[in-house]
Amino acid sequence: MSRQTAYNVLRSGSPTPLRRVDFFAEKAGLDDRDRGLARALVGCEIRRRATLRAILGHFTKGKPNADVMTVLRLGLAQLLFMDSVPDHAAISETVRTASNSISLPRGRYVNGVLRNIQRARKEGHCGDPRQDLIGANWHFTLPVFRDPVEHPFLWAEDALSIPSHLYKRWHKRFGDEEAKRLATQALGETDLSVSFPRGNRDSLLAEFESLEPRVGDHERIAVFDAEHTRAIFSSPAFASGDLSIQGETALRAAEAVNAKAGEEVLDLCAAPGGKTAVLAATGAQVTAVDVSERRLESLRSTLDRLGVSDRVLVVESDGTSAWEDSEPMFDAALVDAPCSNTGVLAARPGARWRFGPQSQKELITLQARLLRQAADRVRAGGRLVYSTCSLEGDENDQQVRAFLEERSDWTLDHAEHFLPGPAGSAGPVDGGFHARLVRNG
Repeated sequence: MSRQTAYNVLRSGSPTPLRRVDFFAEKAGLDDRDRGLARALVGCEIRRRATLRAILGHFTKGKPNADVMTVLRLGLAQLLFMDSVPDHAAISETVRTASNSISLPRGRYVNGVLRNIQRARKEGHCGDPRQDLIGANWHFTLPVFRDPVEHPFLWAEDALSIPSHLYKRWHKRFGDEEAKRLATQALGETDLSVSFPRGNRDSLLAEFESLEPRVGDHERIAVFDAEHTRAIFSSPAFASGDLSIQGETALRAAEAVNAKAGEEVLDLCAAPGGKTAVLAATGAQVTAVDVSERRLESLRSTLDRLGVSDRVLVVESDGTSAWEDSEPMFDAALVDAPCSNTGVLAARPGARWRFGPQSQKELITLQARLLRQAADRVRAGGRLVYSTCSLEGDENDQQVRAFLEERSDWTLDHAEHFLPGPAGSAGPVDGGFHARLVRNG
């Protein structure tokens, strides 16, 4: 039932299919093991979608419909990228899904395609980037990807499963090697970064010694391998609020506000509440604003668990509406703006397929409105931190620069960029940006 559930999730039309796995798994009555497999299947298909399409393009005749292609991608994901699944199970269970969900003839077709691919797949790498799989110890007997010399950005889309227009941006900004590293890093599951809001990291880490935590420069951050996520979430330290699921990039953005006890602080786009909790832990009184009641429920749960809900006023609002003159002013504000998520593609793999000119235009417009609305509510001499989990300059530096060109009453005090660190490191897991602005006066 895991494959059937994964298929149902992907064919549901949800823009965020990984978030729908639990709903469909519950509906199908899956136990924890099968639910985990369904989640892994959906995640692998999303991460590797362009690579799977490129390979299937060489082994499918005609133009199979969307249902058949979804089943084929799920089966191929298991054959190539999920070592824990035996080949016979990958093929037979995928054929069963096709037969039950589409038709028996389509099941036979899927069987033939997957077996042809299995025969063309050879162990190890051959040194030809048109044939070698990145992140898996296989190569094909024929070229399945476009030529990296003639079409470097299209090759990246095929081999690294990253949209060519996004990879082209990264290549221009970061160079060839770093662009490849970023795209390759986004193919895997992200490490789990946790913060220790009460400052007792070293004493608490003794409880997690068997999980081999890694510590870096930030005294309140530790990083664990993704496989330990369940152990962290089920730990007494998590339940008691002694640790929070939060990366160094996010924590540093919240810390950049420099919130102080007794100050009034505005947190715009506050859910799910990790940064809100950092602000409230300083003793500041925080007004936390978010547009989604569902997300605000998550925020309230986070604040309750961390023991800071008494210092937070929660407001449901889109954050872009004009404020009334009579509404309060603040000593500081944080705008953690909605963004393209290109700094966190390992954690949010589907974001790569939503990235494009139109989505960027809409996001940049929304970010600008949020930044200006928050700025209008900060007192003279106050601070405003604008942050994203994006790597894109038009969402980060350019957004801040455009604001400062309009508003001579504001000055840039500090800005910091983060790139996702390599897997297994102790540094920042996520990419992102924040800038601290000060209102003159």
